Amino acid sequence: MAKEYSRTSRIGEVLMRELAQMIQQEVSDPRVGMVTVSHVDVTSDLKYATVYVTRLNGTDSEQETKECLEGLSRAAGFLKRGIAKRVDIRTIPELRFKYDTSLDHGFRMDELIAKANRDLADD
Repeated sequence: MAKEYSRTSRIGEVLMRELAQMIQQEVSDPRVGMVTVSHVDVTSDLKYATVYVTRLNGTDSEQETKECLEGLSRAAGFLKRGIAKRVDIRTIPELRFKYDTSLDHGFRMDELIAKANRDLADD
């Protein structure tokens, strides 16, 4: 049986693709830097979209992450207008940005696994 996708998940995928491209090519705020969109959650009424972003160059501090999110929030209107030009949907959701910590968590888990394997090899 084919997997069914709801309208909100399809719109989330389209928004993710378009936002990732726009952030990389059109946002000139130096606080944003190397950012990729990892996931977009759209509410069922299509009023809000929570955009989860990750920095490709990693985060040196929580302050840099906060500045990056501020830069994206300042560019939200610009990004929303760009989406309205590119995507043919009646209502463009309000964009809310959150930092996705899953990549950092994955790197931390890899470090712990590598350390455990080294400890086993030493024994």
